[in-house]
Amino acid sequence: MELAIGNSYVGINHPTYFVADIAANHDNELSRALDLIEQCAQAGANAAKFQNFNASTIVSDHGFQALSGLTSHQSQWKESVYKTYEKVALSLEWTQKLKQKCDECNIDYLTAIYDTGMIDHFRQFVCAWKIGSGDISWIDLIDKLSQTDKPLMIATGASSLADVRSAMIVASRNTNKIVLMQCNTNYTGSLENFKYVNLNVLKRYQVEFPKAILGLSDHTPGHSTVLGAVALGARVIEKHFTDDILREGPDHKFSMDPQSWIEMVKRTRELENALGDGCKKVEDNEKETYIIQRRALRASSDLSAGTTLRRQHIIPLRPCPHEGLDPSRYDQLLGRVTTRDICKGELLNLIDTIDLA
Repeated sequence: MELAIGNSYVGINHPTYFVADIAANHDNELSRALDLIEQCAQAGANAAKFQNFNASTIVSDHGFQALSGLTSHQSQWKESVYKTYEKVALSLEWTQKLKQKCDECNIDYLTAIYDTGMIDHFRQFVCAWKIGSGDISWIDLIDKLSQTDKPLMIATGASSLADVRSAMIVASRNTNKIVLMQCNTNYTGSLENFKYVNLNVLKRYQVEFPKAILGLSDHTPGHSTVLGAVALGARVIEKHFTDDILREGPDHKFSMDPQSWIEMVKRTRELENALGDGCKKVEDNEKETYIIQRRALRASSDLSAGTTLRRQHIIPLRPCPHEGLDPSRYDQLLGRVTTRDICKGELLNLIDTIDLA
């Protein structure tokens, strides 16, 4: 299974596709957003992703004010949830400029929209849609996006398998271009979060949704989870991206900076090379060690022509050139008679012996 996203093919036999989620890390400055696009492209990202919403169509100010005992990452924000969303809401007027910058940097432009009314605006700019974990139960959004003939990246954080099945049923009615992404939606950056990432869910997804491309949307520090996900078959990776994780703002703390992003991509490319094709064979770079480490059947002492080979005459020793007999053929030599003098340590083979039985 493979699908095209922008100028890239994504699938198990293709390089991992990296999505740099700039999200709110633009800090409401267009020039900064453009600079982050350039930085993530230089760091090896395949796509720069943004998030488009209006505060009034994604959160209820009353609803959040009524919540008590909020302990998530949002409790650390200096302003209310509603005001924070208002501050970082992206202007639609930026869209063309962001897309143009991505084109100049030779990466894809993506966004997650949180308003079905934005579909027509973004349809002409994006090559795929991202559906955030929080909207996995918003069937109307999934249905409408799946009808646009663009790939869907569906994150599945804070959801049950039943939630995932429901979303996949709706999406699959209209498209088979789906990236299904395991995700854990705790944004605190705590090292405790590693035990909740649950990468083995990817194995379940592979069995239950064999036509989907596997992915990981991740918020843990570093790239341990990324390497694990790729080893389990994920070929789309999304991580938040910023130039400085110490900046003020809702997303900087759990983002990756350019240097850590570069390191992640390098290590992933190494892992992809190491995974190979799954066919067990003597690899090209092992052909010499095959000879020098394998044992061949050799004469344990000087043998004169006419010697009937017994166990005491044969010893398995390195190396084993192509004409040598490996130890598994030991019994084939027993009882044969040498046709020439053979010195100690020399190869024993069928050519220099005959069977007189």
